[in-house]
Amino acid sequence: MGPVITLLTDYGLEDGYVAACHGVILRLAPEARVIDVCHLVPSGDVRRGAAILAQTIPYIPAGVHIGAVDPAAGARRPVAVEAGGRVFVGPDNGLLSWAVQAGGGATAAYEIVNDEFFVQPVSPTFPGRDVYSPVAAQLCTGRKVSELGPEIDPARLVSLPAPTSLVRDGSVEGEVVSVDRYGNTQLSIAAGDLHSLGVRVGDILQVHLGRRHLSMPYRESYSAVAPGELVAFTDSAGLIAIAVNNGDAAQRLGLPPGARVRLRPTA
Repeated sequence: MGPVITLLTDYGLEDGYVAACHGVILRLAPEARVIDVCHLVPSGDVRRGAAILAQTIPYIPAGVHIGAVDPAAGARRPVAVEAGGRVFVGPDNGLLSWAVQAGGGATAAYEIVNDEFFVQPVSPTFPGRDVYSPVAAQLCTGRKVSELGPEIDPARLVSLPAPTSLVRDGSVEGEVVSVDRYGNTQLSIAAGDLHSLGVRVGDILQVHLGRRHLSMPYRESYSAVAPGELVAFTDSAGLIAIAVNNGDAAQRLGLPPGARVRLRPTA
């Protein structure tokens, strides 16, 4: 298998943007294997992109990983960050930060300024095609990360606040990390946090959403309840999620990313 390059963007699939990135990569690194992580990140949603990248990268071979989600496209400095034997390439807006942290933290970082790596002319609004893709391709063909530009103190990179959870007074509080295309709401509460309170699959949870309170079954998956019913379960990332079987939990409960949620076992 050739070197691996991954792509995560908010470009969508209706236009030729993703194909253009693939084309640039394969012209420069024809042996590379390009994996599309996601191109349906909500437009400019850096937090959602960061969550997808961090939760997907552990299952992908080490390589060069491009993130291109930035509401200020082209205005953020482009960076390359080494972490856990991987190189992350993208804007310095926090998009890469959770994946870098999950990889053990940055060991080195560089500002990408060497235009020898770029597709010319460089579009001011399409760094994914003209900067990130050719950089990733050439790193896979033997160019060194240090050739990209001046080294940056990793501590000065933009980092998104990490989602947190807090266990206290017989309950655990967290926030909605992300909402997927099905309306499932992923919380920052790990299954272990819930289990530390004595909650087990099959129990009923008390769910506190601000001033609203409701009861909800904790099951192995959303399909364990009847269509239209709410359920909490442990998702594939090991985090607690709230869903509606054949429905949209985020819409029903009014739970956007960042909303606070508190879970408590039924007495």
